[in-house]
Parts: sequence; structure tokens; C-alpha cells
Amino acid sequence: MKNLKKIMSLLLILAMVFVLASCGNKTTTVETTTNETTEEAEETEETEETETEAETTEAGDDFHIGIVTGSVSQSEDDRRGAEAFQAKYGEDRVTLAIYPDNFTEELETTIQTIVNLSDDPKMKAIIVNQAVQGTTEAFRQIKEKRPDILCIAGEAHEDPGEITSAADLSLRNDFVARGYLIIRTAHELGCDSFVHISFPRHMSYESMSRRVAIMKKACEEFGMTFAMETAPDPTTDVGVPGAQAYILEHVPEWIEKYGTNSAYFCTNDAHTEPLIKQLLEYGGYFIEADLPSPLMGYPGALGIDLSQEAGDFDAILKKVEAAVVEKNGADRFGTWAFSYGYTLSAGLAEHAVNVINGESDITDIDDISKALAIYSPGAEWNGSNYTNADTGVKVDNDILVYQDTYIMGNPGHYMGAAEVEVPEEYFTLK
Repeated sequence: MKNLKKIMSLLLILAMVFVLASCGNKTTTVETTTNETTEEAEETEETEETETEAETTEAGDDFHIGIVTGSVSQSEDDRRGAEAFQAKYGEDRVTLAIYPDNFTEELETTIQTIVNLSDDPKMKAIIVNQAVQGTTEAFRQIKEKRPDILCIAGEAHEDPGEITSAADLSLRNDFVARGYLIIRTAHELGCDSFVHISFPRHMSYESMSRRVAIMKKACEEFGMTFAMETAPDPTTDVGVPGAQAYILEHVPEWIEKYGTNSAYFCTNDAHTEPLIKQLLEYGGYFIEADLPSPLMGYPGALGIDLSQEAGDFDAILKKVEAAVVEKNGADRFGTWAFSYGYTLSAGLAEHAVNVINGESDITDIDDISKALAIYSPGAEWNGSNYTNADTGVKVDNDILVYQDTYIMGNPGHYMGAAEVEVPEEYFTLK
């Protein structure tokens, strides 16, 4: 009996030891698992933070932008806009290049100038303004070796179907809406006639020939007379001096023919200065230039020096407006308050930054307008997708934009053109 009690006591002690040992093992296992899970979680969190920091650095400030424009002598506003963007972000991040003045005859040089920017491993966007002949081929070559680079064309000279086949975005002045709105503005200012001045080479361009059709139709809508006058092409033997002399000579005749309530529009930059000069002298209206800017034609026509105001468009407009008013041109002469070429170079580059940072969509018109507005404070923008007149199909990456028209006076004022809804029928008129 005594032996049985000893055996029972021994078995009880062994059972208690077993239970305690088992509990101890379970506790150790839990602690080990918890520690391993915590360490893995901390490592994962640290990895995610590192990756996020890397992504932020890449998208935030560790990428480069390239801008290609014409020279100061040929496209000063375009170049100054590129320089303004470079001044904002720094020369270490923004590379500027210039295509040849005679780009049509130096096509290979033009192409190579654009393509060379893609050799920079940090390059993430290349903007060409104006996108002259050769830009499409340059973009194709860039996309073949660097599909990650955004290729953006400003005011393309090439066929819309060509440039949009290679560019992520093509942005042009809205020849459709402006064709309607320029006439509408002239009508609101009291004009009864509209005179379009050009030459055969320009009229062979789709955008310009379509715009003429739109202007004719709009004149019918507003009860105005539409007329066309032909002036010499400055690229022919007469050159710029001969073309300008023709305008100087014929404006007085046109004013006599069409009256002082007639508005005038020319498709060539070289014609703009003499046209403004003579309209200030003899009467008539000038709503805005083909590529509007207070620097387009006005300084030469008014005989004013704007070197001290260079780059300050508020000051430029103020000085130009004062000179127009002094010559009795109040409420007859208009422009875009901010240079189209300047705004396009800087604004498209700004848009590229927003797209790279994931803040904007490449073809969203509101996002594009937001970027342009940074370099044109106070001026409203609007636009639409380019519509193929034959098929009626809108092109996603071909955007047409325009800035509200500013009429100089005492005081001057915007016409609210950016808020006008252009009738749908005009978008397929040709």
C-alpha cells in the first residue's frame, strides 16, 4: 500500500512536470513567432518607405526636361518662354536647344538637334515649339530608343495626322474656334466688313483654308461682308521688304474700299507690322494677329522700345496699350495679353512636369489650361480636340487652344471669348 502511494505520487509529479514543460515550450514558440513577425513587418515598412522615397525623388525633382525652339531672331517669344521655364527650374534640370533658322533646308540637323536631347538618361520630356518640319521623324527616333520620354509638339508645321502619330501631345492655336470668335468680336465692336489678307502658299494649308471657310460662314451669321485680298509671299523674290511695302501701299485703298468699320486679318507675321501701322493712321480694326502677342507687330508699328520690359507681359501690354490709345486706336485694336509663343514654350513644359508627377493627364484640356495659366495670369484659356473635317472624328492627342481676346482702350478689356460656346457645325466646316 505504501509502495502504491509512492508510485502514485511519482506519477503525479511527472505529470505536473510534463504540463509545465509543455506550457513553457508553447510560450517560447509564441514569443519567437511574434518577434519574427514584428521584424518582418518593420523590414517591409522600411522597404516600402525606401521605395516611396525613391519614387518621390524620381517624379519630384530627379528628372530633366528639354525644350527646342527657333532662334531669338526668328522666334523670340518661343525662345523667351523656354528661358523663363529654365530660370524657374534651373539649368541643371532644363536643357534648351535651337533648331536651324533655315530648318526646311537643314532637315537632318533639325532632327538630330531634337533627338540628341534623348541621350540624357534622366530626360523625361522633350517639347518642340514651334514643331517645324522634321519633328515627327525626331519623335519617332526618340520613341524607338526611349519610349518613356514624353514628346510634345507646340504649333506643329507638319500635317496633323503625321505629328500626332509620333507625339504624345500636339498643341496648336484653335483655328476653328478663333475663325468664329474673331468675326464675332469684330461684330461686337461694330464692324460691318472683314478683310482676310494672305497668299496661295498659306491657303494651301488645311488649317488656314478651313479657317477662311469658317470666317465666311461666321460673317454670314452676323450679317457682315467678307472679303479676301492677296499680298506677296515674303518667302518669294520680293522678300520681306517688298511684302511689307505692298501692305503699306494698299491699306489706304482698302480702307477707302471697305470703310473704316472694316476689320483686317493677315496670315503672315511680316505683314502684321505694316498692317497695324496703316490701320492706326487711316482707320479700321485689328482684332488679333495670326499668332497673337502684344509683341507681334505693335512695337514696330508704334515705334516703341520694349527692351526694358522684356519678359514682363503686364508691363509690355501696358506700354503698348498706352501708345495705341495715344494714336486714337482705343477699342479698335486687340491682342492676346500674353504672347502665345512665350506661353506655349513655358506652359507645355510645365504641363509635362505635372504629367510626370502624376498630377495631370497628358491630353486633358483643363490640365493643359492650368499649366498655360501659370504664365498668363488673369487670361482665360479654352479649346477643343481637333476634329477631322472629313470623318468628324476627334483626335485625342491633337488639342486646339485659344486665349481670351484683349481689346486695348482706356480702359482695355477682355471680350469673354473663352466663355463663348462655338456652334458645333463650325468644327467640320471646310
